[in-house]
Parts: sequence; C-alpha cells; structure tokens
Amino acid sequence: MRQTQPSLDLLIALDALLEEGSVSGAALRLRLSEPAMSRTLGRIRRAMGDPILVRSGRAMVPTPRALAVQAEVRSLVEAARRVFASPAEPDLATLRRDFAILASDAVIAAIAAPLLTRTVRQAPGVTLRFVPEGQTDVRALRDGLADLEVTVIQDAAPETRVEPLAVDRPVGLVRAGHPLLEGPITPERYADADHLLVTRRGRLAGPIDRALGELGLRRRVVGTVPAFTQSLIVLRETDLVGMVGAWQAPEAVAALGLVTFEIPLELPTMEISQAWHPRHDADAAHAWLRATVRQVFAEQPAW
Repeated sequence: MRQTQPSLDLLIALDALLEEGSVSGAALRLRLSEPAMSRTLGRIRRAMGDPILVRSGRAMVPTPRALAVQAEVRSLVEAARRVFASPAEPDLATLRRDFAILASDAVIAAIAAPLLTRTVRQAPGVTLRFVPEGQTDVRALRDGLADLEVTVIQDAAPETRVEPLAVDRPVGLVRAGHPLLEGPITPERYADADHLLVTRRGRLAGPIDRALGELGLRRRVVGTVPAFTQSLIVLRETDLVGMVGAWQAPEAVAALGLVTFEIPLELPTMEISQAWHPRHDADAAHAWLRATVRQVFAEQPAW
C-alpha cells in the first residue's frame, strides 16, 4: 500500500480535528463534507501510523500521540498562515472584536477606566471583557479562554509571549488618622500592627513576613480577602494595615480616605507584564490591543 505523504492540507485538517475533537466539527470548520473529512482522517492515520482520534462512548478522544503533537501542529499551521497572509492595519472605525483580558483585581482597578476610554474613542466596535484571575489561569491563553493576560506573570507556559510593562514596589496602606501614622514607622511598630492580606489562596505569609523574620520580628495577620478592591473597604473601616502596589489605583485609594506609607523593610519589586499566545502574533487587531495596553501603562503618572 502506498504510504500517504504529509502535506500542509493534512496538517490543517489534523489541527482542526484535534481542536474540534470530532469529524463533523472539523468538517464544518473546514467547509468539507463529513465523508471527505473521514477520508482525510484515514490519510492522517496512515501517515502517522496512529489512530489519532478514537471512539469513547458518543465522543471521540485524542490518543497520547495526538496530544503530544497538538501544540506543534498548531504552531506549524499558524506559521504557514503567517507566511501566506498579508497583515494589514485594522480599520479601527469598523473593527468588531470581543477581547477577554485576564487580569488581577488591582490591575483591573488601575487600567480599566483609561483602557476602556481609549477603546471607545478609537475602536467603538471593540468590547473588552475583564476576566478575574482564577485556578485555570495557566491554560487560559493556550485554551483561548483569554486573549491577553495583564498581571505579575509567573510560571508562564513555554510558548507564551511575555512583554514587561512596569516595575512596581509595595507600599503600606491604612485609613487616614491611623495610629501608625503618628510617628516614625519603624519595623517594630509596623510588625506590632494588625495586618490584612490580599490573597486568592488564603496564604498567611509572604515577602513581608520573610523580611520581618530576618529582623527577628513577626506580625499578626488578622485575616485575608481575595481581591484588592475588597481590601480598600476593609481598611477604610478598621485599624488594619494593608499593602498595595505604589501604582495601583491611587485615585481610588485617595477617594476612600486611605493613605500610603513606605514600608520600612527591604522588599522585592514586582514586574507587571502582558502575555499572549503566539497564535495572536500576526493578528493586527490583537497587536493594536497590546499597543493600547502598553500606552496606558506608559501614561500612568505613578509609574
């Protein structure tokens, strides 16, 4: 039997089959009939020496070999499309897109207003959906659940593109008139206060605790909240001490009657970045979004 030779058409079909997980879905995506798609799957199986998709109940599931090559197949198909495509600047006046931006609560509070204002003015047909960070963040870009991630990027997937935007430093945060503000804020006075942490996972220790430990000090963490904006309300109504990035929503902090202060410890800085999947590298509309986010960060006076 003559062996099927690999081709770009087979790669495109394989990419569609693995993305859709069914012959009918891949056929619809590639505008082929189901019998034609079934024949193409047969050619792929002969070329790879693997069944690729197998029946499991009513569904079809990929084989280990299919899962192992899926990312590489997608990369090859996207590279081929970039070769044959002629990227053009998007017509922002007529552009219709829906972008999902995965971001921390603090980043959303800081950039949502200027980013939305700029988007309404430049591209009125574009919708920005801010998505809070969650447990599936590590796969959100790869799986297409988010188009862009803007936060402190940690443990990014190997293929993810990451662009640094700003370097931030932590500062303390309390209500106006807080007793801690009535004299020099020393490490001892800082450690003696009751503290509130912002953490999605309920962690009770971090860089501040390590820095205090090096001085033989320990603070009391009274509680945690999962979001930065929630901490602002709690701090306004209590004598708890919080922490915030120096750049994070200074207008909101001031409007709520809160005051920042320098933490008397040597603490690491935080790098805010934007990240995206390489499938968007050649997408002119996505490039416009990245450039707009970059401009918003550059124009923030606190950075």
